[in-house]
Amino acid sequence: MRVPNHIGIIPDGNRRWAQGHSLGKEMGYEKGLLPGLEAFRQCRDMGVKELSIYGFTVDNTKRPTEQRIAFTKCCVEMVNILKNEDCEILVAGNRESNMFPIELSDLTKRKKFGNGGIKVNFLINYSWEWDLKANKSVTYYNTADISRIDLIIRWGGMRRLSGFLPVQSVYADFYVVDDMWPDFKREHIIQALDWYQNQDVTLGG
Repeated sequence: MRVPNHIGIIPDGNRRWAQGHSLGKEMGYEKGLLPGLEAFRQCRDMGVKELSIYGFTVDNTKRPTEQRIAFTKCCVEMVNILKNEDCEILVAGNRESNMFPIELSDLTKRKKFGNGGIKVNFLINYSWEWDLKANKSVTYYNTADISRIDLIIRWGGMRRLSGFLPVQSVYADFYVVDDMWPDFKREHIIQALDWYQNQDVTLGG
């Protein structure tokens, strides 16, 4: 099987899942923690070298306060869970905003945990405008430490990128899972990789 070097994950559908289970929208985010760990371990065990995960965007912070508090807390918890795994973590997002969780400030530069290995990029308080904003560094975008993405998998049935790493996504194949993220199954990633085998990856050549 041809395994992508870099997979992007858009874990959508948490609020719709909560509503479907007669819960408040803010209750859906916590249900995405175990799927996040399972997806990480599955990708790592399959030989994926880099994994980028959408946490929350600048636009998401406009949601009601109880939702914002809930998804921020869950993003911090997910990062802390993966600190106990063998990986190298980078948190990418606008840390100059008070919406950026201060607990993750030390991870805006990639940091090794355990024996290292798979790179994990969390997009937290992220926006494409922030990413592409001109700055005084030698790079021309803020996520230059993140490599080109081969395959993006989005849960929740929506067919859009929602501003997900526009530079790295330029040649990514895009696979949609109709199930909501809290209903994650290992079969979702297996099916995505089966589909990926049939894609003609030419990178424009």
